[in-house]
Amino acid sequence: MRLARLVLRLFGWRVVDNLPPTDKYILVGAWHTSNWDFPLAVFAMWGMGVKLHFIGKQELVSGKLGFLMKRLGVIGVDRSKTINFVQKMAELFKERKELRLVIAAEGTRSQAEYWKTGFYYMALAAEVPIAFAFIDAKAKEVGIDGYFMPTGNREEDLHKVKLFFESKQGIKPNKQRSIKFKALEPAKEESLPEKLDPGL
Repeated sequence: MRLARLVLRLFGWRVVDNLPPTDKYILVGAWHTSNWDFPLAVFAMWGMGVKLHFIGKQELVSGKLGFLMKRLGVIGVDRSKTINFVQKMAELFKERKELRLVIAAEGTRSQAEYWKTGFYYMALAAEVPIAFAFIDAKAKEVGIDGYFMPTGNREEDLHKVKLFFESKQGIKPNKQRSIKFKALEPAKEESLPEKLDPGL
């Protein structure tokens, strides 16, 4: 723990560890703008003394470095298949005594028009809190800072997420866009999507 914090401090970064009082939660993570984001997140994880899990391509856990990726907390997903990812993650939360799952809401490092909402539906289905996992290059801070329990009021809950991340800046701010969530069609307003893009 101390060594990881020391390494980050040597590079000017400070670890923030305002964690939920539970061992099961979804972390919505941003900003994901650089290849340095994952190493920073791993060192922050070590610095906080918690085990985090990340969604990654199936090739990451089945390839030559698969053992290392699993040790680092990567959960492989076959992106060539359309799967009921919300239900799969909800079941995983029920099976495990602890699971802290980090989802990059932007989806990829490219400038997507909308943020993904998979993290929100997973938290609702699993009945777990949503915490904020962040990288703020401007303040040189990384870690987890606060949480809330999703209420089912999608607009209000996602607004909390937007308010938190609007003040943060990624390592490559030119890759950031305004935070927008795609509006639901009226007929789908009250239902959870059965299937999501595996990339979330």
